[in-house]
Amino acid sequence: MQIRALMYFDELVRTNSMRQAAENLNVAPTAISRQIENLEYHFGAPLVERSARGVKLTAAGELLAARAGRTLRELDHVQQLIEDLKGLQRGRVNIYANGATVANLLAPALAEFSLKYPKLRFAVTITSARAAIEAVNSAEADIAVTLFAPPMSGTKVRLRSEIAYDLITSPSHPAAARPDIPLKELADYALALPDQSFGFRQAFDALFEKEGLSLDPVFVTSSLEMLKELVLSNAAVTLLPALTVRREIEAEQLCAIPLAGKTSIRTHVDLCVAPDRQLSFAATKLLDFIERFMRERANRQTTSKTDSKE
Repeated sequence: MQIRALMYFDELVRTNSMRQAAENLNVAPTAISRQIENLEYHFGAPLVERSARGVKLTAAGELLAARAGRTLRELDHVQQLIEDLKGLQRGRVNIYANGATVANLLAPALAEFSLKYPKLRFAVTITSARAAIEAVNSAEADIAVTLFAPPMSGTKVRLRSEIAYDLITSPSHPAAARPDIPLKELADYALALPDQSFGFRQAFDALFEKEGLSLDPVFVTSSLEMLKELVLSNAAVTLLPALTVRREIEAEQLCAIPLAGKTSIRTHVDLCVAPDRQLSFAATKLLDFIERFMRERANRQTTSKTDSKE
């Protein structure tokens, strides 16, 4: 069985059209049909049913389709490893991340790393934390950088950095001048919070319930950008790690006030890879760099908090 046949089949599955698959691959439709017939001969079973409305996968076709994409990605990965053995200082890294980690963590890390290794190329996909982890598990991503990630199996957490949540307000909000905020006072403010699909929101709800407090947020959203805009307009306050709004804090557009006492809420930024997959030269270098970048940033934050207390 040839790799080309799998590539043609994978494109046919993606487009659901012999004609479109042929156009995308710059070959004649008969070439697609011939390679599909080769696959059907190899497996001894029909893979597609052709009709005027396109193609429909048979049960055997569905089985092959579920594995063909990953097989081709793994072959691309092997090609990269072989190039590494040749000493080629080039490559491509696929990174999946959720939006909260991008502006103030991943983007500056990638910018600095790219200046050191200008021949490397990067594909960054912004998605949910769950989808980022799933992308690593399915070999679509080399590295995942996540915040608010749900517990999931199948990945190796290379580095976990703990982050505390602060009350995020506009500078004109009455709470902005406070050194810290007791948990019970949060109920007095117009709150904007992430929806309950976020692990943080679940922990926050549990903490409120434990303290015997009622929670009635004015705004609930799955968008970090929406939370920031609501706070910037002084319509609400929210709870987020200061890391996620560092740029706005440094521009004095937002303020971060710690929660008082021992009622802090914490989450983790996770740097994840697949435990059984050897990374390419480019991905390995980037992984090491992001890990070092995260450690240095965590150390700076710890030092800054110590100095402020003194």
